[in-house]
Amino acid sequence: MKKSIYSILILLFCVTTSCNDFLEAPTKSSLDESIIFSTPGLAQGAVDGIKTPFAEVNSYRGRYLPWYGMNTDVEWHNSSQNAGTNDQFDLVVYDAKPNNSQMNAPDNPWGSMYTGIERANICIRGLRTYGNPTPGSELGYLLGEALTLRAIYYADLLKAWGDVPARFEPINSETIYLPKTNRDIIYKQLIADLGEAAELVPWPNETSATSSVERVSKAFVKGFRARLCLVASGYSLYPDGVPGVIRRSNDPELSVANMYAIALQECKDVIESGTVRLDPSFEGLWRKYNQDIVLAGNESLWEIPFSAGRGRMLFTFAVRHNTNNQHHANGANRGGAAGPLPNVFYDYDEKDLRRDVTCVPYRYGNAVAGFARQELVALNTWYFGKYRYEWMNRFVTSANDDGVNKVYMRYAEVLLMAAEAANELQGPAGAAPYLKQLRRRAFNASDWPTKVESYVDAFNTKESMFNAIVDEHKFEFCGEFERKQTLIRWNLLKTKLDEAKAKMFELQGRTGAYADVPSTLYYKLDSDDESLIIYGLNRGENQPQPAPEYSSFAWTNLNDAKINSLYLSSMNPDHRHFWPIFQIILNASNGQLVNDYGF
Repeated sequence: MKKSIYSILILLFCVTTSCNDFLEAPTKSSLDESIIFSTPGLAQGAVDGIKTPFAEVNSYRGRYLPWYGMNTDVEWHNSSQNAGTNDQFDLVVYDAKPNNSQMNAPDNPWGSMYTGIERANICIRGLRTYGNPTPGSELGYLLGEALTLRAIYYADLLKAWGDVPARFEPINSETIYLPKTNRDIIYKQLIADLGEAAELVPWPNETSATSSVERVSKAFVKGFRARLCLVASGYSLYPDGVPGVIRRSNDPELSVANMYAIALQECKDVIESGTVRLDPSFEGLWRKYNQDIVLAGNESLWEIPFSAGRGRMLFTFAVRHNTNNQHHANGANRGGAAGPLPNVFYDYDEKDLRRDVTCVPYRYGNAVAGFARQELVALNTWYFGKYRYEWMNRFVTSANDDGVNKVYMRYAEVLLMAAEAANELQGPAGAAPYLKQLRRRAFNASDWPTKVESYVDAFNTKESMFNAIVDEHKFEFCGEFERKQTLIRWNLLKTKLDEAKAKMFELQGRTGAYADVPSTLYYKLDSDDESLIIYGLNRGENQPQPAPEYSSFAWTNLNDAKINSLYLSSMNPDHRHFWPIFQIILNASNGQLVNDYGF
């Protein structure tokens, strides 16, 4: 049974309030905190309340998760070509404006994230003051969890907006309005906090609290700390003039040498702990995800927890279902908002087991008597097969939510981060074992000599190994919306977007690397009367119709406007990889907040 997100009434408040009496009233709050944060059961309720903003309609659930992370060189919103006519799509084509109607509302991701941060600040202060939070104790775990949840909110704020106000203590009358803080200062605080949390939080399955990936564990904390080290030392747009400058941090504490050393050690700690593992099957991993299997010790390290009546991961990203049918009653036109770029399927090695799990060329059509069949869509519209109603083991009837969690980090990322850090510090020989481990899962054992051993061993320079890691990240994480930030920190965002456009134009004309991609597909229904058997998807399948019972389908619908909608030609994605601070936030900041980067 999935856990619901709890809250505690004493922590409910408005972060943007300007009521000095409320903020400074020395009433019974001190006594209340002394009881709450010295009593494990009550303290857990307070820490669980930190998670509540994840599930709010216009926070992560309905705004941040559906819109942050697109468009990249592997994934895009399937309606990107409608940018300029709908504020939703402006968010993904690097043309968001401060008055964007999706974000410029009283309930918005920025405000919800700071609500979570404020709740975490209260819990951290209370546990430190009244709880005696030591390693191995329940209150120690709760302090580690609160520190980690606060770091998650801050990491996502920094990812979307760059410099933001730093609040590491509960609000008082003097700190209601704060200007932005240099992100380097915040990253250093988060990295230190996660170092402390790692000492307080047990390994997966070491205690009952860490038996589920809906609670944080030492494996997640260390992996997350490694991620933040790589981000903090990576490239980013800094507000040095207009439109800003892409550079690494100037802070010597955040140098590549320092941060990569920490990241590599954290990843090695997770790997050597033996407490988590790759799922032996890539398809099995995603089937379990859609079935709400949240047991710790497998590949998922931590998930944003949604109850059955919350969360929109399938609602937004699943293989499209036109109507209610045998697999769900979640409503019409569910899933399919985004998908892989059409060239991505053809960029995978044909033997890569991740390809057909990730890239789906069909949807479920209109149901007849409650039963729907798969149908082909168009070359320009693919879906993410990692998210599938048809793989769930419960029948969703909610009108707007599916209750499937968001995987925030999995063990595959730890392996790739270890490979990247080892390559930087030790060279390709240090990176090879980690990359090989990940690729072994991607191919059948009979292909390992060529697709794993020979493939990886050929990368004998730091540059070639780095490029291999960039490619592997693409194939492993397509559809998980981790690619955008990673391309940014590698200073490859516009480079890879331009490469993706060029690839799609080649695919459109069946030239260059895509000359052998068929222009006609042939299909028929399988014996289950639901699933399609398709001939012509693979390169070189250009023979005539395989049998009379197959129908043909033109595989050519990829026009210039669709390709160019990956990002607007009038925008430089490198200078628009952050969202603007939206106007309602600016208006409530008492003049302390301003937009940079030419917004």
